[in-house]
Amino acid sequence: MRGGSGLLRNGAGPAGRGSAVVVAVLAGALVVAVVAGLALGPVRIAPGEVVRILTGGAEPGPLRTIVLDVRLPRVLLGAVIGAGLAVIGTVLQALVRNPLADPFLLGVSSGASAGAVLVIVLGIGGGVAMTVTVPAAAFAGAMASLALVYVLARGRSGAMTGARLVLAGVAVAYILSALTSLLLVTSADANHIQEVLYWTLGGLGSARWHMLALPAATLLIGTLVLVTLARPLDLLLAGEEGATVLGLDTGRFRAAVFVLTSLLTGAAVAYSGAIGFVGLMVPHAARMVVGAGHRRLLPVAALGGALFLVVADLAARTVAAPQDIPVGVLTALTGGPFFLWLLHRGRSAEGAVA
Repeated sequence: MRGGSGLLRNGAGPAGRGSAVVVAVLAGALVVAVVAGLALGPVRIAPGEVVRILTGGAEPGPLRTIVLDVRLPRVLLGAVIGAGLAVIGTVLQALVRNPLADPFLLGVSSGASAGAVLVIVLGIGGGVAMTVTVPAAAFAGAMASLALVYVLARGRSGAMTGARLVLAGVAVAYILSALTSLLLVTSADANHIQEVLYWTLGGLGSARWHMLALPAATLLIGTLVLVTLARPLDLLLAGEEGATVLGLDTGRFRAAVFVLTSLLTGAAVAYSGAIGFVGLMVPHAARMVVGAGHRRLLPVAALGGALFLVVADLAARTVAAPQDIPVGVLTALTGGPFFLWLLHRGRSAEGAVA
């Protein structure tokens, strides 16, 4: 694959210039986006009042309930999942040396969807219990697909290459997507179909405080661990042979990081559904700003992913209010034109070189 060299070329120009400024700007923009996410909605709340509520200066009342109990968990979940998906996508693009890699490339998302849809269609748990059984089933499905891909991707020698990972992941994803569709079309309950459709498109509308702790802790810790892997990820971009010569056990490293990123993807998808394009688009944008070096790239990708998903979710619940659009629809509508622009940009660069 030529993805690794492409990753290096895309960020070679601006690498190392002003990364601290970029981080500061993104952090400030994220704070503004969080406040906007808490202020805007069917009930508009002044930003100053939002700050008073967050700092404990506001009296108990309906506005305080809206901010703290309804909107804040949703905004925080969006920020955590956005950061996690962006970092996972960045790592996977280096891991398999393919610029089109994202958190859903390796079949984990399809496994999570199959698990969740199975519980929804069968009505396991029912009522309030569904808020526990659906994420649990989604995570179990993600882990089952992880195990299957892991077994299929290992060669006879036990080595795991990027190409085998991608092929095994795509194959498992298609099979599980077909099973999900089969479950959906054989369901006789229209309410199930509506719920499954919303879940598979991705959304944050069900976020509550009791759902936030597990994915937040998992994604934050996992993201921090991935950030510490900047140097071996840089070595992978130099190629399989080059990384081995420089002392990296590529097979063992790739297997360990694959398991970790799959666990994190499962945790994210279990609570938000399949929100696509965040882990595919944000790493490319971050790489164009700060270059391909992962020590600079990963923090920028994390902040960029958090900012992007918070803003996308804000648009999802305000553009057609009171209708709550699945945020995955908006990320896809944004991601498609972004990649068309990248394609045009690549053609322009090739023409200039010619």
